[in-house]
Amino acid sequence: MTKIRIGLAGCGFVSELHMVAYRRVYGVDVDVEVRAVAARGDHVNAFARKHAIPNAYRSFAELIADRELDVIDICTPPNLHAAMIVEAMQAGKHVICEKPFSGYFGRDGDKAPIGRHVPKALMYQRVMEEMEVTRAAIERSGKLFMYAEDWIYAPAVTKTAEIIRATGDKILFMKGEESHSGSHAAHAAEWAMTGGGSLIRMGCHPLSAVLYLKQVEARARGETITVASVTCDVGNVTAGLKSEERAYIKANPVDVEDWGTLTATFSDGTKATVFSGDMIMGGVRNLIETYTSGGSLFANITPNTHLTSYQTSEEKLASVYITEKVDRKTGWQYVCLEEEWTRGYLQEIQDFMECVATGRQPLADLALAYETTRVNYAGYWAADEGRRVVL
Repeated sequence: MTKIRIGLAGCGFVSELHMVAYRRVYGVDVDVEVRAVAARGDHVNAFARKHAIPNAYRSFAELIADRELDVIDICTPPNLHAAMIVEAMQAGKHVICEKPFSGYFGRDGDKAPIGRHVPKALMYQRVMEEMEVTRAAIERSGKLFMYAEDWIYAPAVTKTAEIIRATGDKILFMKGEESHSGSHAAHAAEWAMTGGGSLIRMGCHPLSAVLYLKQVEARARGETITVASVTCDVGNVTAGLKSEERAYIKANPVDVEDWGTLTATFSDGTKATVFSGDMIMGGVRNLIETYTSGGSLFANITPNTHLTSYQTSEEKLASVYITEKVDRKTGWQYVCLEEEWTRGYLQEIQDFMECVATGRQPLADLALAYETTRVNYAGYWAADEGRRVVL
């Protein structure tokens, strides 16, 4: 049997989710195997042992030099994505890349911290230039680029898309959100590492979903629909908190936003609003509301009501997973069942492996990755200048 051999770049939280998904690929006439993982820290060896991965490397160069690998799965901080995509494809590998596709992470001469000092209009221009270079490199390579946007594959979103295709109704307004109580990752606080704050780190998920659903509508109706303009507002709403008020809120930004809302106006005059915040307690919120000419659709990815729980003992629940970012397990809880399935990670990797096996293009592709980043940075530009940015 033919094998698809995977190399993971990075071994953090999302790499764990991908590993679960690789083990559950089905119905593909190939054997899928994660054969290598690369990361700078010593923890890469523990990750490799945990998942029975034969090879653990300490550099990305070693990973892409491994001639046995067919696919590189990039699960690293965002500032590394663009260069890694190009290097992996030049090495003859297909590429899976986590969000975001690209971003502005600083250049020589920038005053630090860049999130406070570099104009967002300049950031937008530089990001567009870099994305064009990256897109050209991808197209020259002849290899597959697969954008790891799990929301496109989440069952609640795929069913929404199915209903839109079946009805042909016009989407009038969409409202999307990803929020939680803040990232534990140190790099999330700095623009130079993450390329922005909550709006790109989390808001990119619902933004990709609304852009995707609008294209589903466009194809169903035989129309061409694009993003015509963007407005946006961002802020640091936790900046005034005293230390004792930060017991449950992890947001502590250096030069990024912890609150953001972006509104896209489409060429057909319809709208979509995306919100993200790093100060929302009670677990991660992943939601898309779609209002059409014929109905309403509420995609509650998380929280949902598959299982609600009321418990009184934290100690007894120590080994029980409830949901991401929840600060306690007692009281009423929305328990996330089969999180990898509910949030689309299993379906995402399944699609990607089928694409590698057959050569077809993925559902979450380069066009979606590009447009999500373009609209997100247009939002930062609009917020920076307090005006509508026309695209």
